[in-house]
Amino acid sequence: MSVQNFKPTLWEGALLHNFHSVSTADAVCVKPSEINGNKVIFNRVGAGTIKDYEGTIEWDDINTTPIEMTFDKKKYFAFSLDDCDKAQTKADVMSATTAEHSALLAETYDKDFYTTLSGNVKASHKIGSASSKKKVTQVSIYDYIVDLGTILSKAKVPKTERYVTVDAEILGLLSKDKRFTDNPQVLVNGVVNGQVINGMQVVCTEEKPAGIVIAHHKSAIGAAKQLDKMEAMRLQSAFADGVRGLCMYGSKILLDDGIAVLYYEIGTAADIDPINVKVANTESDPVHTKTVTG
Repeated sequence: MSVQNFKPTLWEGALLHNFHSVSTADAVCVKPSEINGNKVIFNRVGAGTIKDYEGTIEWDDINTTPIEMTFDKKKYFAFSLDDCDKAQTKADVMSATTAEHSALLAETYDKDFYTTLSGNVKASHKIGSASSKKKVTQVSIYDYIVDLGTILSKAKVPKTERYVTVDAEILGLLSKDKRFTDNPQVLVNGVVNGQVINGMQVVCTEEKPAGIVIAHHKSAIGAAKQLDKMEAMRLQSAFADGVRGLCMYGSKILLDDGIAVLYYEIGTAADIDPINVKVANTESDPVHTKTVTG
């Protein structure tokens, strides 16, 4: 058959739709104000000023600072089909194919996103370190996450659009804490439905670096991606058609004040602090007992 009937926009639309639905990074980052070829631009509003009123008013200009990013990551996919035209007309074939490749793209995109996010945290916004990790248990993990939110609050990070990203192992520990839900529902984009700790929406993904919990504000990082090329061709080495695509993406830190990280390792039962009860049995603090008469 001929590949002249190949419809790239049909495949691009399906890939981008699936890509957005499974990517965690897409839900927790700033989107660019402009994409021009290989260059991406994010705009950050300049700092405001408050002045004493002494009878006259001076007007300040509103300035935005453009932050540029170049797509520095490129990934491709390429697969063969016996008949490209038939695949385009069969929804089950096309849906399954695009879902598989978009999921793989999303995993790669998210891994690079969280590596960038966690790799640019300020020293004062770290709990523990890579060489000195905190031992966490079902009793302590919730409190450590609360502490991450406190770090963001001390940095005057906005209260809305805060996220804390964990993996399934940490989510399992949280589920054993009565302050958390017993049966958390993880949505397809990683958001744990209805679960907020110290003002931070809980997000679950396996694509973050191991051994860390990341708290951040949405404005701390910008990210973007695009399918640069999508094309079909008749393969010379097989009686089949080939479909291939090139995806470009990248992420950039915009405000490092909006990131906090916990470095952890999973503790054991021995790391859970025992409950100590002090009994004084004094006149001011007597022990209430029942007198037994013979």
